[in-house]
Amino acid sequence: MTFSLGIVGAGQFSGRFAALFHAHPGVRDVYVTDLLPERAERLAAAERLTGTFPSYEAMLESDAVDAVGIFTQRWTHGPLVLRALEAGKHVYSAVPMAVTEEEIAAIVEAVRGTGLTYMMGETSQYHPATVHARDQIDRGAFGRIFYAEGDYVHDMDLGFYDAYRYSGGEHWKETASYPPLLYPTHSVGGVLGAWRTRAVTVSAIGVVDERGDGVFDRSVSRFGNDFSNATALFEVAGGGSFRTNEFRRVGYPSQIRESRFRFFGTEASMEQLATVALWQDKKGVLDITGLLEPGPGTAPGDPALRDVAPELRAAFTSGCAPVHDRSRLPREYDGLHNGHEGSHHFLADDFVSAVNTGTPPPVNAWVAARYTLPGIVAHRSALRGGVRLEIPDFGDAPGV
Repeated sequence: MTFSLGIVGAGQFSGRFAALFHAHPGVRDVYVTDLLPERAERLAAAERLTGTFPSYEAMLESDAVDAVGIFTQRWTHGPLVLRALEAGKHVYSAVPMAVTEEEIAAIVEAVRGTGLTYMMGETSQYHPATVHARDQIDRGAFGRIFYAEGDYVHDMDLGFYDAYRYSGGEHWKETASYPPLLYPTHSVGGVLGAWRTRAVTVSAIGVVDERGDGVFDRSVSRFGNDFSNATALFEVAGGGSFRTNEFRRVGYPSQIRESRFRFFGTEASMEQLATVALWQDKKGVLDITGLLEPGPGTAPGDPALRDVAPELRAAFTSGCAPVHDRSRLPREYDGLHNGHEGSHHFLADDFVSAVNTGTPPPVNAWVAARYTLPGIVAHRSALRGGVRLEIPDFGDAPGV
């Protein structure tokens, strides 16, 4: 069984996924559209896609497209997702799910009402630390988990300035001030993707930016935002808590690792830094850095593979870590470019499998809401000086 997919947005990020969807045996045709037609034409030519559409409207009206993959600016996702679901299309959406509670509620209800597949492509779901913590939690190795941390520490100087200039045009500073806590899924999702609980309350603090370059300046920001860094403490259902940091001005090597995680239980704990990861219990410390370190994406014939165990070579050449189980992935993905610590291959396969089998993907609309809404409420708390606020919940996905 196969389906056709329309890529919405031909920017710097979407090309990676266009290539993966195009290579997947479960996808028949891949189209692309962009507000700048020349970008769509370039992407279609570079990845040998089926073709382009002149507009999003034309794509939604076409019977040639069964599903859409939305890779547009982050505050546009909610309305674009809703339009696609209303048009009868399955949806893969880059993060975040949406930027308001109302948009999230509308998406959940639209998915419930239509029965269509919705998936948010949260990379931390397959971050090696999340995968390992999830496995160890399932085994009971932590004992009772009672505290965790998830950080998304990505300095503006390390790529974000260029990205906002590329996507925002001459008024890019208006949107480069996007509130950090409205982009929470790389930190929240990595914690909840392993712990599989939900946040119920939050208190957050924002740090007002002092750089003075027109970014994170309320007089310029379309979001009225001057927070460049923010920290949130969440209470979780069933007892316990987790803390997240969303930092955009930080002395940290984001190019090495943007997201990092820590989990603490009554019997063991796990901590990850930029270049080191440790498993700890009451007896001692075990260095698990190698288990969580993605391969460089080396070409299959590279001489460096001589030092890699045969059973790990597929992961090594595909940018995955030893902790990743690639057995479910199509062999067409072996050796293809990966990203975000080995997550891209799994995310693309999750969506294709969900559409073709009619089963909810791991990060379905209900899970996506639990990864996104806590940040929205946390930003509201930060604006009110850290007041503790309740986080609404939409329940579990039907049939899950």
